[in-house]
Amino acid sequence: MALNTGILLSGANDLGFMIEGVFPYNFFGHEVWITTSHCCLLIVLLVIIGFCIAANISIKKAQDVPSGMQNVAELVVEFLDGLVSGSMGKAAPKFANYIGTLFLFIFISNISGLFGLRPPTADYGVTLPLGLITFCLILFNKLKYQKLSGFIKGLCEPWPFWAPINVIGDVAVPISLSLRLFANVLSGTVMMSLVYGLLSAVAYAWPAALHVYFDLFSGAIQTYVFCMLTMTYVTDAIGDGLD
Repeated sequence: MALNTGILLSGANDLGFMIEGVFPYNFFGHEVWITTSHCCLLIVLLVIIGFCIAANISIKKAQDVPSGMQNVAELVVEFLDGLVSGSMGKAAPKFANYIGTLFLFIFISNISGLFGLRPPTADYGVTLPLGLITFCLILFNKLKYQKLSGFIKGLCEPWPFWAPINVIGDVAVPISLSLRLFANVLSGTVMMSLVYGLLSAVAYAWPAALHVYFDLFSGAIQTYVFCMLTMTYVTDAIGDGLD
C-alpha cells in the first residue's frame, strides 16, 4: 500500500497527524520506508548538533562579559546544571551530561511543532527507546551501588511474596515514561492537525495561541516531567551508594 508524503503539519492537504511515508528503499529484498518521523528526527538532531558546534566555537572565544551565542550557551548550561544538581545532589556530576542531552532532545522535539514539523516524540518508536535507555540506566546503577544482594532484597520488600509485583513495577517504568510523553505530545499534534484540517478556511493567526499551549507550554512541562522522573528513579537506584 502506497503511503502519502508530507512532513509539515500545516502543509498537508489531509489531517496530518498520521505518520506518513516519504520515500521507500530496498533493504535486503524488503521495501522499507523513510517516514516523516525519520525526517523530523533528523532535522531536530541537526539543530542540536548545530547549536552544540556554535556553542563550542563561542566558548573557545569566550569573553569576560558574555554576549550573543556565548550568553545563550552559558544560560543553557547553568539552567541544566542547576536542574540536575537540585534533584540528584552528589550524583549530579555523573549524570549532568545525560540529563542535559535528554532535556535538549525532548524539548526541541516537542516544540518542533511550532515550525510546522510533526514532533518526533509524537511517535512511540522515539519515546520508547528513551524510556528503555533510562530503564537500563536505573538497572545498571542499582546493580552497581546496591549490588546483587541489595537488588534482590529490594524486590522482596516488604515481603518475599511481593517480589512479582515489584518486578512488574520496575518493568512498568519505561512503559509509563514513554507512554506519558508520547500520549501528551500526540494529543497536541492531533488537535493542531484537526484545526488545520477542519478549520483551514479560518485558520489564520489564532492557531498560534494553540501552538504556544500545545507545543511550547505542554512540551516544556512534559520535558521537565520526563527528566525529573528519570533523575528521581536513578537517585533512588543509587541510594546511599555515594555517601
